[in-house]
Amino acid sequence: MDEKTVPLSRLPVDVKVHLAGRNKLGADLDYRALFEQTGECVFIIGLDFRIITANRQALKLLGYEEHQLMGLPVEEIMLLEDSQGREAFLEKRLNLSEHTLRKKGGSMLPVELSISVVHNEHEMPAYIQMLARDISDRKQSEVNLKRHMLSLSVIGEASAGLFRSSNIETKIPEVLESLGYAVDVFCCALFDITSTSMKVQFQWKSFDAASFDVFSALEPFLDSIAENPKSVFSVTDVKLQNPEISSVSILVIPVQGTLGSWGFLALFDKETHLSWLTAEFDTVQTTVNLIGAALERLHYEKTIRLSEMRNRIIVDALPDLLLRTDLTGQILDYNAHPSHPLYAPRESVVGKRLDQLWPADVVRMIIETDDQDAFLSSHWVYGFNLPNHEQTFEARLHPISAEEALIIVRDISEQARLDQMKSDFINRASHELRTPLTAAIMMTELLQQGGTEEQVSEYWHTLTSELNRQKNLINELLIAGRLESGKMKLDAVPMDLLPILHESVRAVKSIARMRNITIELKVDFELCTIFGDTGGLSQVFINLINNAVKFSPEGSTVDVVATQSGAEREARISITDHGLGIPPESIPHLFERFYRAKNVTVAEIPGTGIGLYIVKSIVDELGGKIDVVSELNQGTTFIVRLRLAP
Repeated sequence: MDEKTVPLSRLPVDVKVHLAGRNKLGADLDYRALFEQTGECVFIIGLDFRIITANRQALKLLGYEEHQLMGLPVEEIMLLEDSQGREAFLEKRLNLSEHTLRKKGGSMLPVELSISVVHNEHEMPAYIQMLARDISDRKQSEVNLKRHMLSLSVIGEASAGLFRSSNIETKIPEVLESLGYAVDVFCCALFDITSTSMKVQFQWKSFDAASFDVFSALEPFLDSIAENPKSVFSVTDVKLQNPEISSVSILVIPVQGTLGSWGFLALFDKETHLSWLTAEFDTVQTTVNLIGAALERLHYEKTIRLSEMRNRIIVDALPDLLLRTDLTGQILDYNAHPSHPLYAPRESVVGKRLDQLWPADVVRMIIETDDQDAFLSSHWVYGFNLPNHEQTFEARLHPISAEEALIIVRDISEQARLDQMKSDFINRASHELRTPLTAAIMMTELLQQGGTEEQVSEYWHTLTSELNRQKNLINELLIAGRLESGKMKLDAVPMDLLPILHESVRAVKSIARMRNITIELKVDFELCTIFGDTGGLSQVFINLINNAVKFSPEGSTVDVVATQSGAEREARISITDHGLGIPPESIPHLFERFYRAKNVTVAEIPGTGIGLYIVKSIVDELGGKIDVVSELNQGTTFIVRLRLAP
C-alpha cells in the first residue's frame, strides 16, 4: 500500500465530498504482491463509493468472484443508505470499529473494520482502503459466554431461593422455569419411572406450548431410559401428533443424590435441536445436581416432619404426664393429656422446680441418683400420693443425658385398687379354703374317736357340708379362670326356664333351712322358652339365691319371681332379700373380680368376691342383662333378663 496513507481522522474537510465518476488505481502503483499476500481482508473503494477491487481473502469472506464485486456500490456489502450514510462512513474517525458486512447470499457477518484514505503524489485523496477482520467466532463466543453467565446467574438466584424456601415443592417449578428460559427450551419436566408407569412430579411449559404433553413425548423412550437410569439420553426430531409442535428434541438427565435416584430431568427443544448442548450442558448438569440436593432435602424434611408428627401423636395420645427435668428438678418441658389428674397448662409449669409443685420427699424419691452430678440409670417409684389428690401415682425416670431425664407419671389408682382387691381375695380365699378344711379335719378326728349315733350323724353332716362348701369355692375359682382365659364357651339354645329355677331353689333350700330362711318361687307362666345354657344358668341362679340367703337375717324370706314379657321378648327373674343392702358407691363395682362391699367386709360375711363376676359373665355370654336395685338395711334385688326363644 502507499506509504502516504493517512487515517480518516486526519482527512481535510475539503475532501469530504462526493466525487463522481469511476476512479481506478494508478498504473504505476505496484501493490499487487503485498495486496494478495496479506492475511487481512482488503477492499479498495473509489471516492465514488464503488468497489474497485478486493484481495482473495476479502472475496472468500463475502463469497464473491472478483468480477462480481468490482464496480458494486459499497451499499451492497455495507449498510449505507444514502449520501448522508456515505458522509457518516467517512466521519467515523476510528481506526478500528465493529461493523456488519453483507455476504453474497444476504447473510450478515460481524467484522472489525479499519478505514483509511489513500492520497496520491499531489496529496489529493485517491481511494479508500478498508481492512476487515472476521470476528463472528469471537462474537459467538461472547454471546455464548454472556448467555452462560446469565444462565448461571438465573439458576443461582433460583437455586438460592430454592434452598432458602421453607416449601421446596413450590420452588422447584420456578427453578425449572428459570432453567427453561436460560437454555432456551420450551419445557422442563421432572419425572420418575415406576414399574408400571411414568409420573410427572414437576413441570414448566412456556405460554406458547400449553398443549404440549410430556408423557406422550417421552412414552416411546421410557424403556430405553429405564434400562440405563444413570446415563444421559437424547434424541432429536421426535414427531408429535400436535398441530402447534410438530417435532421436538429431547434431553433426559438422571437426577442423583446420596440416597440414590430422584428421577429424571427432561428438556424439550423444538427449534435448535439441542444445539446448546455442548456449550450449556454444565449449566443444565449443575441445575440437575441442585434439584437432586433439594429433593433429597425435601425427603429428609418430610421424614423429619412425619417422625415429629408421629412422635407428637404418640405423646399426645399417652395418658401419662411427661416431664423433662435437669438435675436440680427444674422442669424443661411438659406434656399431659387434659384427662390426667395432674394436668395443668404448660406455660404454668415449664421453668418451675418440681419441688414447687410436689412435696420435697416425693421429689427426692423420684430424682434419686447415685451420683449427684449426673443421671446414670432408670428407676421406678411406685405408689405415692400427692396433696389434694385422691389418686395413687407411679413415676419412672429415664435418663436422656447425664444432665437431663424424662419422668413419666402415671395414675395407677385402678391398678392399686385391683392389687388391693387381689390381695384381699387371696386372704379371703385362703380363709374360705382353710375354714372348711379345718372343720372337715376336726369332724374326721371326731369320727375316729366315735360317739353316739346322733353325734356321728351330726359329724357326717358337718363334714359333708364343709367339703361341699370347699368344692363350691374351688368350682368358682375354676370357672373364673376359664372365663378369664376365654375357654368357657356357652351355647345359647332354646330351653324351658322353669325346671332350672326349681332345681336352683332346691339346691339352696338346705342351706336356707339351717338359718330358718324361706325361699319362695313365684312364676306367672307354665312354660317359658328362653335362649340359655343349662349349666350356665344353674350357676347364675344358685349363686344369686345363695347370696340372698347369706345376706338375709335369720327367719326372713327370699323371693324368686319369674315373669315374661311378649312385647319386650324377654323373661325377667328377680331375686330379692331383706338383708344389709349395698352402699350406692359400691354398686358400679359390684360385678368386678374380687370386689366386696365395705359393709359386707365389716359384717364378716364370708365370700371371695368372684361369684357376681361369674354371674355377670355368664349372663352377658347368653345375650342377657343383669341389674341391681338396693337400699341399705332394707334389702337388695338382682334382676336377670333373658331372651325369649320363638
